[in-house]
Amino acid sequence: MKLFRCLLTVLTAIITLMGCQTTESAEEYYLFVGTYTQESSEGIYLYKFDAGDGSLDSLGTTTGVKNPSYLAFSPDHKNVYAVNEMADSARATVSAFSFDKKNNSLTFLNKQSSGGGAPCYISVDKTGQYAFVGNYVGGSLSVLPINSDGSLAPSQQTIQHQGSSVNKKRQQQPHVHCTLPTPDNDALVVTDLGTDYVKRYSFDANSGRLNPDPVSTYKAKAGAGPRHITFGPSADYAYLIEEMSGSVVAFKNQADTLKPIQRTSALPKDYGDAISGADIHVSSDGKYLYASMREDLNQIVIFEIDQENGKLSLAGRQPTGGEHPRNFMVDPTGGYLLAANRDTDNVVVFERDQSTGKLTATGTELNISMPVCLKMMPME
Repeated sequence: MKLFRCLLTVLTAIITLMGCQTTESAEEYYLFVGTYTQESSEGIYLYKFDAGDGSLDSLGTTTGVKNPSYLAFSPDHKNVYAVNEMADSARATVSAFSFDKKNNSLTFLNKQSSGGGAPCYISVDKTGQYAFVGNYVGGSLSVLPINSDGSLAPSQQTIQHQGSSVNKKRQQQPHVHCTLPTPDNDALVVTDLGTDYVKRYSFDANSGRLNPDPVSTYKAKAGAGPRHITFGPSADYAYLIEEMSGSVVAFKNQADTLKPIQRTSALPKDYGDAISGADIHVSSDGKYLYASMREDLNQIVIFEIDQENGKLSLAGRQPTGGEHPRNFMVDPTGGYLLAANRDTDNVVVFERDQSTGKLTATGTELNISMPVCLKMMPME
């Protein structure tokens, strides 16, 4: 038995040195790219992503929807949902599509009012029966039931935030920016850039209703501007990026509450230029946290996560190869990170060193007008 294990170890090392890929790393995924359509974009773009070598192949686009700036999938991957980010609440909608993997096609089903202006975030609960939409202008969130065919029903509940904060240019009113279900599907975590609050609403999946009184509330530092929040794969910890301060807050995820355990800056030392934190994600192995910074930085900031206590330590910085990385993602295998640079019309693929978290540009790049959202699903 010892000899067999030794031979197996040697064989594995040889395969690694030869650059052979495991079955997992050779998986293929659909990459959906949401965009702003003010210029030449035609809507949602679809690609095949090969996690074996980081390559991308175009599979076409869907047209006829304005500003599909944030996307979400149904749990069974049969439907795709997109906000239509229009500032006017009378024109702001959410669109539903069916997705056919046999012919790689999206078919428009219907659209509904988002319940507010400039919807900028959408998610679907774990049962696949409800969509949660965050409306930036006016600061509200809506719950839209999902019909059996995947289409959207009108909003059955809208919660309107109230208040303001210290920045008179950016925080004169609420600005809901993220509506994220908790991993157990028992609550919805909502970030509000305009009021500097993160609120946790309890959720009843049977009725599809949120308790309008938050079960817990986190008050960010005045003027920080909470933007996006994410959970680690174990769900023990959550991480918030603040748009206006450029800081990241780590939380211990406890029963019905997020307990802050650390707040650390994602900015370089003595940095004095424009600040605009954007997106935040944890690698699938839970070892590294990535945060994007826009404006004058245009970087992915890399943090190592302490596996004992969830706290962060700076591990590196990587220029995104473009300007205004509003969104990015780590692919499901953990081998690559893709950054969407809105203002330079490109999506850049980076190889990810899973032992150090560091990123290296692969040379693979997509040219798309105003890309602002990246989402992947398995092709099988």
